[in-house]
Amino acid sequence: MSTINHQFRLAARPVGMPKPSDWNYTEEPVRELANGEVLIKVLYLSLDPAMRGWMNEGRSYIAPVGIGEVMRAGGAGRVVESKNPGFAVGDLVTGIFGIQEYATSNGQGLNKVNTKFAPLPVYLSTLGMPGMTAYFGLLDTGELKPGETVVVSGAAGAVGAVVGQIAKIKGCPVVGIAGGPDKCKYLVEELGFDAAIDYKSADVRKALQQHCPNGIDVYFDNVGGDILDAVLTQIKRGTRIVICGAISQYNNTTPVKGPSNYLSLLVNRASMKGMVVFDFAARYGEAAKEMAGWMAAGKLKSREDIVTGLQTFPDTLLKLFRGENFGKLVLKVADE
Repeated sequence: MSTINHQFRLAARPVGMPKPSDWNYTEEPVRELANGEVLIKVLYLSLDPAMRGWMNEGRSYIAPVGIGEVMRAGGAGRVVESKNPGFAVGDLVTGIFGIQEYATSNGQGLNKVNTKFAPLPVYLSTLGMPGMTAYFGLLDTGELKPGETVVVSGAAGAVGAVVGQIAKIKGCPVVGIAGGPDKCKYLVEELGFDAAIDYKSADVRKALQQHCPNGIDVYFDNVGGDILDAVLTQIKRGTRIVICGAISQYNNTTPVKGPSNYLSLLVNRASMKGMVVFDFAARYGEAAKEMAGWMAAGKLKSREDIVTGLQTFPDTLLKLFRGENFGKLVLKVADE
């Protein structure tokens, strides 16, 4: 009897917030492996804000998910069948698996992981794509120097929390912007941020003036919109702004709101540069090794928000855009 694979496929291009009718929940038998392939039982899936952009038609840094295709997603799982000499049954691996129970791979893009060093979900979090994004975005794109003042938005999310911690490791004062008192308390009391601004209740511009009296050296932007505009009023000469994401704009039904205060870049001879983590793929090992060392030394913490059940995917994904996730949002598909 063949194994049945359940999947979520993109049924329509979302307008605004994705809705249930944008997905088809399908099933099909797992096909026989060809030589060189492996079958992976998916255990965890990474849910990321970038997924919203992958649903849109149009030119981007990666091809959009096609209508009828399994929704793209990173994942972690166990090899349950192998016709590839590089992988054995029982190996734990990460890769791009899609929103489904089983994934077939030719081995390219698969990475073996060892849960002796960290729990499996952490390899989708601090030791996965979000951690890589934080590491290279801050240190390479942001060109961080010791002692510089760093501000990060979406600071309690998967990327922002790591950005702030790396900045502290590098000897920098850090101000995080997040939504709600619990998240702000977590940033300061558990992650060691110097200050946290609750954008839901505070005047962000005034709070930045208070916490960054000498200006901002590096701003790591995960949200765009009004918060980016507020930060632009507080930058200084030579500030570097890293554009990682703009979650406040992803579900707009009107054109994306650009920064009205962009001339501050001219006045301050500052720069604003986009970063895509895939550009640094050849160096992931370098970053993972250093961050694993920080974790072992207790300098870098990882927090995962784990929701159980593949069938919860359409609603669980929306936690990202409602600001409900606390840490890295992970979907648990099956027991380890």
